[in-house]
Amino acid sequence: QVQLVESGGGLVQAGGSLRLSCAASGRTFSSYVMGWFRQAPGKEREFVAAISGSGTSTYYVDSVKGRFTISRDNAKNTVYLQMNSLKPEDTAVYYCAADIGIRVEVRPYEYDYWGQGTQVTVSS
Repeated sequence: QVQLVESGGGLVQAGGSLRLSCAASGRTFSSYVMGWFRQAPGKEREFVAAISGSGTSTYYVDSVKGRFTISRDNAKNTVYLQMNSLKPEDTAVYYCAADIGIRVEVRPYEYDYWGQGTQVTVSS
């Protein structure tokens, strides 16, 4: 199966930036829809961003539009989430996920593989 490993989380001040990376195993990475989700304590897992296999289509939750950018490098089997202008409400565990499908998905149950998560904490 596909293995996903996130990195790049940490503690930052409000207004700062972080770049998360997700390295994937697999022979057909370019065919996977890739997504980022986040989960804060006591809350449901929330969709953040997704990108098509080719990288030409992206989708974001309204709360991060204009601040976050999802991208991918298929030659490196890696997807990124650049997070700028971070706010305390962005604090959560961030998860990378892969969907063996075609259409960009916002529903977490449509994703087939998940990473272990990386903590992002934004202080006020």
